[in-house]
Amino acid sequence: MKFTIKRVAESLLFAANVFILFLVLFESKMEFPAWLQSVGRMHPMFLHFPIVILLIAMVMEFFRFSSNYSSQEFYQNFTSSFLLLGVLSASITVIMGLLLSKEPGYTGDTVEWHKWTGLIIVLFSSLVYWCRNAKWYKAAVAKISAVTVTIILIVAGHLGAGITHGENFISTPLIANRVIEKVSIDKAIIFKDVVLPLLNSKCISCHNSDKAKGRLILDNEENILKGGKNGKLFVAGFPDSSMMIHRIQLPEEDKKHMPLTGKPQLSNDEIELLYQWIKSGANFSKKVIELPETDSLRIIAAKFLAPSGEEKYEFAEADEKTIKKLNNNYRAIFPVAKESPALNVDFYNRSQFSAKSLEELSALKTQIVSLNLDKMPVKDADLKTISQFENLRTLNLAFTDITGEGLSQLVTLKNLKSISLAGTKINSKNIQPLQNIKTLKEIFVWKTDLSEEDIIALKNVNKNIQFITGYKNEGPIPLNTPIMLTVNNVFTDTIHLFLKHPIPGVQIHYTLDGTKPDSAHAPVFNNGLVLDKTAIFQARAFKDTWLGSDSIMYVFYKSAYTPDSIRFGSPPADSYKADGAKTLINHITGDLRIGNGKWIGFQKDMHLFMQFGKPVKLSSLALHMMKNVGGDIYPPLSVEVWGGMDSTHMKLLQTVKPPAPVKGDIPSLFLVECKFSPTNIRYVKVTAESIKKIPKWGTSPKKPGWVFTDEVLLN
Repeated sequence: MKFTIKRVAESLLFAANVFILFLVLFESKMEFPAWLQSVGRMHPMFLHFPIVILLIAMVMEFFRFSSNYSSQEFYQNFTSSFLLLGVLSASITVIMGLLLSKEPGYTGDTVEWHKWTGLIIVLFSSLVYWCRNAKWYKAAVAKISAVTVTIILIVAGHLGAGITHGENFISTPLIANRVIEKVSIDKAIIFKDVVLPLLNSKCISCHNSDKAKGRLILDNEENILKGGKNGKLFVAGFPDSSMMIHRIQLPEEDKKHMPLTGKPQLSNDEIELLYQWIKSGANFSKKVIELPETDSLRIIAAKFLAPSGEEKYEFAEADEKTIKKLNNNYRAIFPVAKESPALNVDFYNRSQFSAKSLEELSALKTQIVSLNLDKMPVKDADLKTISQFENLRTLNLAFTDITGEGLSQLVTLKNLKSISLAGTKINSKNIQPLQNIKTLKEIFVWKTDLSEEDIIALKNVNKNIQFITGYKNEGPIPLNTPIMLTVNNVFTDTIHLFLKHPIPGVQIHYTLDGTKPDSAHAPVFNNGLVLDKTAIFQARAFKDTWLGSDSIMYVFYKSAYTPDSIRFGSPPADSYKADGAKTLINHITGDLRIGNGKWIGFQKDMHLFMQFGKPVKLSSLALHMMKNVGGDIYPPLSVEVWGGMDSTHMKLLQTVKPPAPVKGDIPSLFLVECKFSPTNIRYVKVTAESIKKIPKWGTSPKKPGWVFTDEVLLN
C-alpha cells in the first residue's frame, strides 16, 4: 500500500471506530433514513470479505516474529497493509450491521451477542494494528492477539449464521441424517406433534425470538396467535382469508412469498397440512384421534406420524395389477397404511354383490385384514369363502342375510379380533362357536334376536370378549356426513355417484339444485345415482333418534366434447402451469388451493386454441375459474369465444363480462359460461382478458392481477 493510501485508510479506520462507538452509545435515540437502511441490508453480502482478510492477516501476524519472517521487509509491510485492510472492511461491515439491527425483527440474545462480538473484533483488531509496532508488542502478545481475534471471529460468524439461517445451521446436516422417531397417531397432538415441527423446519429460521422478520415469531402458541406487523397470521376456520396461506401460495418469485427464495420450500403435503389445520379451527390442544377417520386434517396429519400401534405384518405385498383389476365401482381395495402389505376391502353396492364377487378376492386372501360387508346380501354359504382369509382381523357382517348357521366356519380365522353381527338373525346357540377364536376381542350384537339375558350369559362365559349391544346416549347426537366415493366431477355423457355411511341403518337424502336436503321432501339415495347434466349435488344423512348430519356438496360438470388438440397462444406462469394446456381437458377440477398442481395461472391475457378432428355442434363453452382477491387472483375482465370450420375464418360466438370483484369478496370457485346458437365448428379460440391494474383496495395495487382456470367445459 502506498504511503498516501495507507494514511487515508488509517484515517478512515479511526473515523469508523469513532462512528461505531457513536452508534452504540446513541442507537436508541436515532432513526435512520431509508437509504441508510438499504446500506445496512448489504451487511450479509459484504461480511465474507473482512472475515477472509482478517483470518489471513491473523495467521500472518501469528508468525510475524518467526526467525524466517522477522527480517523480511516485504512480509512485515504486507502483513501491516493486509491487517489494515481487514480491520477497515470489518469496521464498515459492523456499521452496516448496526444499521440493519435497527430494523424490526432483529431482537433477542443471539442478535445482541453477534453485535458485541462484532464490536470487539473491530476494536481489538484496531488496537492490534495501532500497537503492533510498540516496544512491548512481542511475539507472545502477537500470537495471543491473533488467536483471540480468530476465536471471536469464529464465534461471531457462527452467531451470524444462526440469525440468517436459523439455529444450529452448521449442525443441521448432521441432525438431518438422524432417524427421528415419529409420534404415533394415537398419541399425537395436532399442533405440538405435526404443525409445530413443520414450522420449526421451514419457518423458524426467519421467525424466531432472535430474528423476528415482520415482528412475527412462530415458536409457540402465544406468539403465533399474536401475529406480526401485518396483523394476524390466520383467521381460524377460513384458510383462504388467512395471510399465512396467502403468502405460502404466492409464486416463488414474488417478494412476499414465504419461505423466501433460496430457503427450503414447503411441499404440497405441508401446505395442505397448514390449510386443513386452519380450516378446522387452528386448535392448539386437540389430538389427532379426536378427529373422524375421514377428516381431511386427520388424513394429511397421518402422513407425518407413525401409525397407531402399527401391526407388523410378515406376509408379502399383493401384486399391484391384481389389486387394480379387482377394484371397481362396487368394491374398494386399499392398503391399511402407507407401505403396508395389509389390505382393507369395502363393498358398497348391494345390487352388484354376488358370491362370485367375494370369491374373486381369493387372490388376496393372505393380504386382506379387514372386510366390510355391511348391508350386503351375504348368505351363510358365503362364510366358507370368508374363512379362507387367513389374516383377517376385522369382519363386518352387520345387516347381512346370514342366519348364524355357518358361523362355525369362521373358527379357522386365528387372527380375528372384531366381528359385527348387528342386525342379523343370529341366536345364542349359533354364536357360541365364535368363543373358540382366542384372538377375538369384540362382537357387535345389537338389533339381533339375542335377548338381554342371552347377552348377560354370553358375557359371563366369555370374560375376554366385549359384547357391544348398541349406543347409549343421553340425547340425540349428530350423524357423520355421508362419504362420496365418486372421484372425478367432470363427465362426458353420464356419471354414476356412489355414497356410503359408516353407521348402519342410515338413510341418505339428496338434492340436485344446490338446496339443503331434508328427510321429508328430498329423494332417498339408493345404491347409486346417474347424472346426465351439470348439477349441484347436496346430501345429508338421517336416522331415527339421531340428529341429521351436515350437508356435503359437490358440483358435477358435464363436458360433452373433448378437443383432439389444445394449446396456449402464450405460456402460463412457470409456477402455475400444471400439466400444460391438457390440464384443462383432464376432467379434474381443483379447489381453492392454488399450489395443488391443478391450476393454470396467467398474469396476462390467456389465449387458448382447440381443434376437433371432426366438426362438432357446440352451443356453450365454460371456464372453471378461481377468485381470491386476497391472493391477487381476479375474474377476467371479459371472455371471448371464437369458432369456425378453419383457423383463419373464425367468428366471434360470444363475449361474457363476469361481475367485477369488490373489496371483501370471499375466495370462491365459479364458472364463466358463454352460451351461443348451436354452431358446427372444428376450431375454437378462447381469450380471457386479465385485469391490468389491481384496485387500490387490493393487496398489490397497480400491479397486474392473476387469472386462474383449471377446466374448460364444452357442450
